[in-house]
Amino acid sequence: MELDFYFFMTNAAVGCTPLHWAAIRGNLEACTVLVQAGKKDDLMVKDKTGLTPAQLAADKNHRQVAFFLDNARRVHDSGCNGNPTFAKLSKVGLAPLLWCIAVVLLATYIHSVIAGQYNMSMTPAFGLFAWSGVFVATAGLVMFYKCSRKDPGYISANTRDSHNQRDDEPLLKMELDNPALLTGNWSQLCITCKIVRPVRSKHCSTCDRCVEQFDHHCPWVSNCVGKKNKWEFFMFITLEVIAMIITGSAAIIRTVSDPASPASFGDWLGYSVVYHTGAVSFFMMDLFIFFGVACLTGVQAYQIARNITTNEMANSMRYTYLRGPAGRFRNPFDHGVRKNCSDFLVNGYNEDVERLEHASRTDEEIGMIQMTSAVSQNGEGHSHHGNCDDHACADSHANSNSHTQGGSSQCCDHSKKNERTPFGLGLGLGRNSASRQYIRNLLPL
Repeated sequence: MELDFYFFMTNAAVGCTPLHWAAIRGNLEACTVLVQAGKKDDLMVKDKTGLTPAQLAADKNHRQVAFFLDNARRVHDSGCNGNPTFAKLSKVGLAPLLWCIAVVLLATYIHSVIAGQYNMSMTPAFGLFAWSGVFVATAGLVMFYKCSRKDPGYISANTRDSHNQRDDEPLLKMELDNPALLTGNWSQLCITCKIVRPVRSKHCSTCDRCVEQFDHHCPWVSNCVGKKNKWEFFMFITLEVIAMIITGSAAIIRTVSDPASPASFGDWLGYSVVYHTGAVSFFMMDLFIFFGVACLTGVQAYQIARNITTNEMANSMRYTYLRGPAGRFRNPFDHGVRKNCSDFLVNGYNEDVERLEHASRTDEEIGMIQMTSAVSQNGEGHSHHGNCDDHACADSHANSNSHTQGGSSQCCDHSKKNERTPFGLGLGLGRNSASRQYIRNLLPL
């Protein structure tokens, strides 16, 4: 495969590029390779009928391909290649803003809730409870810093002969016999890094690196979430949820326990807004952030329990390794909730080890085995009856030769019937075939 093939293989008669043909055929993996190897203009090229690759895919009812091509065009449109300043800001992300929000909220909480004006009724138990929120929030910020600065699991790009390598050189002059490519998993091919990346990994367009067990790129931590920092990310959001529950509860207790507050709810609400402005403001901000972080924590916990990533959930019908023989969703890395959670919490990540499945049998195979078992039992019954006939033949042989011959022919006929495969069970099951030997090993014949 060479990149020159993509740029020069254009059908002059119909004006179709290879991306047009891949969209017409609905080949999502081919579209992925061509989009990564090409430019934005390739997504906007029209054929003789005036249709782009995305429009052709939609016209042929290839919805996944159409969605992928349309999304790739939007990514290119929203890219920041033409604005270096904005590109640098996108690399920084929203981590500094999140730090400022966390520091302001903690300062407001300490000033207005813990060290507020009306603290005469504060008990030691309430003080310990209120300060525990600060400690938990601080621990969460430590995890946030580690997640933001830690390597998420970057995969080294192919740097062999990089100083002599040109963009128009063959992309896969190495690793053409890679097992992933031989099995047709072209989605593991990264055009940018020029590697065949491991399964479950993905190239991050923001970091411009392939990440092992890529979950998502989080702008709030200014880093990807992958195999090596997902534990820190999960601990960060979990600790922050616990801290928000504690601090929000402490803010409510502070306003309710004020001895000068009115008895009625309406008057108490107005009184709290006027005399506990800091505590009320903190509680509103805490409540607003809590719902988003709590939902994210729940989703992450569910995915950890199933050993699946956010990227895999979003592309479950796109990745071939997540589809079973019948085309339905199947997660080969799900080893059960207990093992998935224990491996993640103890090791910090889950290994890419596929679940060992027992020899699965289709409904037709199970029915065939049951029918063969029933016939074999009947055959054993006939076999005993044949033995009786054999004894009868032996006794009759002592009396008359003619009777012996009749009994022998009867025994011979019965033995032939017993070796014959029952009707309906011999399709594809030759006498010495592997399938027949497999079934005979399973049955007490």
